[in-house]
Amino acid sequence: MHVRKNDIVEVLTGDDAGDAQSPTLGKVLRVLPDKNKVIVEGVNKVYRHLKPSRRNPQGGRLSKEMPIDASNVLLYCPSCRRGRRIGKRYTADGAKERYCKKCGSGLGLLSKPNPKYARSSS
Repeated sequence: MHVRKNDIVEVLTGDDAGDAQSPTLGKVLRVLPDKNKVIVEGVNKVYRHLKPSRRNPQGGRLSKEMPIDASNVLLYCPSCRRGRRIGKRYTADGAKERYCKKCGSGLGLLSKPNPKYARSSS
């Protein structure tokens, strides 16, 4: 899956999608890889109506985020200031990282350096 927990993403489609001038950004709270869904902070909110009980004597409406499909979000690139497609590559020391396909800037490491994938200086 192209996003991880605590990533900042741009929402592309749905009721909470922004437009080109003001994209909807949010932090990924949970990733559900078996269902190919993500839960994004402040996106796809629904209300759960609660009856008064001992635990919640007031009752009322509880707001919570519901999952959206992972294909409806793009990882946010800070240098482009937009949600962009990402790729995966090995750095010079052999660590695997995500990078922005548009500007080429690194977006975080995926694995520790592995000498097997390190580029040799010839």
